[in-house]
Amino acid sequence: MQFSAVVLLTLLTLKLLLLPKKVGVDPVVGNARWLMTAGIVLLDIQFLLQYTLGLRTMGVTQAVMVNLLLFIPCSWTISLAVLFLQRRGLVSTMDKWLGGIVWLTTLLVIGTAAYIDGQPLFSDTPELRWAEVAASVLYLLMQGHYNWRHLKNLRSMRKSLQNYYDRDMDGMLLWMQFSILVLMVMAMMVPLLIFVRSKGLAVFGILFYAGIFYLVDSFSNYVVSSAPKRMQEAEESEMNTENDDKVENNAQLITKWIDEGGYLQVGLKLPNAAETIGIPQYQLSAWIKQQGLTYASWITGLRIEEAKRVLCEHPDWNNEAVAQHCGFNDRSYFQTVFKRETGQTPSDFQEMKE
Repeated sequence: MQFSAVVLLTLLTLKLLLLPKKVGVDPVVGNARWLMTAGIVLLDIQFLLQYTLGLRTMGVTQAVMVNLLLFIPCSWTISLAVLFLQRRGLVSTMDKWLGGIVWLTTLLVIGTAAYIDGQPLFSDTPELRWAEVAASVLYLLMQGHYNWRHLKNLRSMRKSLQNYYDRDMDGMLLWMQFSILVLMVMAMMVPLLIFVRSKGLAVFGILFYAGIFYLVDSFSNYVVSSAPKRMQEAEESEMNTENDDKVENNAQLITKWIDEGGYLQVGLKLPNAAETIGIPQYQLSAWIKQQGLTYASWITGLRIEEAKRVLCEHPDWNNEAVAQHCGFNDRSYFQTVFKRETGQTPSDFQEMKE
């Protein structure tokens, strides 16, 4: 199994190294790519040592020690890679160096235990066993902190998207949500993988490899797409809104714009809507928040109401025509949103109104 892991991780490393040159144009994305690469290389080295030295056959302590000393910096750099993408490089000092502190503490704890017991480093002794348990707890706490930061940032990113785009863009971040779950599962599985000796480890190992493959593959696809740039636009819009709390009453202008059907334009971002209304972007965003809505939910609500009117007044229109008229990107998305908002399909709604 270790050999298969070495092959897989080597291929993933090559994938990260051979990403298109445009990734390097954005320094934040470039740094995230190198952090992810460093983490995968460390993981590859860990499995290579397991395979070449046959540590499992030597005893538990030997395998555990090598795993801990490489898993911790591996998880640290992979977690930082995700944080760099989420925070556009604005990562706190604590987040940057927490993993390094935990790693150095682990070295100190294991080294101290080896010195106290007076035995060779790879000996199975009670002192080293307790040191490895303590190091595993530190690893779990470290990864728990990074996962908490990932989830917090993910919520913030979703909020920015909802306040900028006129449709549900959560799919753009779905890979990140699953990747955070992968890191959580890794944190729980690693102690099992390094302490437990049973046939069931093969199942855990397969899940572990699948999770790593998904994380790296999804990360690679994300950084070469337009998603980071679109995410940056949404976050900058959110920051500009939050930095100016002066709110004016623009209800009349907004109502006029609604009456004229300004919201029916496909792909209507917040800045475009504010420009056609004739008010600053931050004022429109502040007004929407006063209504207890996000930009996406506000626009969607207006379009659904228009769709209801059209379905009643034009029963001969098909869903494609209704979707196009109401500003939805396509028929499938219109049907999904209509069912989600009303609990009925468009055809069921028409039948009920007849």
